[in-house]
Amino acid sequence: MKKSNKIPIINTPDSSKLLVASFYKFISIDDYKKWKDDLEDFCLNTNVLGTILIAPEGINGTISGDKKSVDSVLSFLWKDKRFIDLMPKFSFSKKRNFIRMKVKLKKEIVTMGVKNIKPQESTAEFVSASNWNNIISDPDIVLVDTRNEYETSIGSFKGAILPKTKSFRDFPRWANANLANDKNKKIAMFCTGGIRCEKASSFLKKSGFSRIYQLDGGILKYIKEVDESKSLWKGSCFVFDDRVALNHGLQESTYEMCHACRMPYHPDETSSEYFIEGVSCSKCYNVSSSDRKKRFAERQKQIELAKIRKEEHLGKK
Repeated sequence: MKKSNKIPIINTPDSSKLLVASFYKFISIDDYKKWKDDLEDFCLNTNVLGTILIAPEGINGTISGDKKSVDSVLSFLWKDKRFIDLMPKFSFSKKRNFIRMKVKLKKEIVTMGVKNIKPQESTAEFVSASNWNNIISDPDIVLVDTRNEYETSIGSFKGAILPKTKSFRDFPRWANANLANDKNKKIAMFCTGGIRCEKASSFLKKSGFSRIYQLDGGILKYIKEVDESKSLWKGSCFVFDDRVALNHGLQESTYEMCHACRMPYHPDETSSEYFIEGVSCSKCYNVSSSDRKKRFAERQKQIELAKIRKEEHLGKK
């Protein structure tokens, strides 16, 4: 199944919510340094916040703001013929979920650390959210969650293999060690929005795998489009902004993030003797040094003082 090239209609959100647009595209960008400057200048003159990464292999970003501002940035991208088919995924946020706007140059838009992997030339077969259940219900399928451990700790698809990687750089090594005997099997892969499983699929194809499927639009599209009563997704989906995680229907979850170890935690975990706001949680208390705890405690103190002054503490991340 090929991706649709139809540009989506941006629905007007509730005025009390911010529109969030996530997007990526693997495509060669020879003038990526100059183009980064042009895009950055444009973004900084709008009311959007977020992060956009640009590399020779493409673009990857999430921005948030009012509809008019988000629409203007997307229109700027769509005016470039290379991005006319860029397909954002939309959701909403009850509060500001980024603290600044950044456009950054990178070697890769999603860092794998393996040379000559080109998803724009070779990747898996895309499977729509509506057909994903049929694919992963096949008893012969090998279902792989390409996300990292801190993400999979709060949710995944039923029956998925969890590599428990610390970063996406670890995936190739994990795949070589754990999937080497599955080259003739059907492999189904998924991630948050599609970018990592698209690159992971390209890596596997280059490694000799042939029957690979990936969830088009990732988990976010699945939990938006598939009715919860028919869903094979269990738990919440981690996202890379202040919302922390989303549930079915792209509703914000109750998860928070430990700013010491970056792991998500449920509000119930705050009753743990190891939970100290901004300093530690039950997952990191025993592995964090006393010096780190002191630094985090001082940072938390400054965050609280900034709140009293009704100022934004930019170092909270």
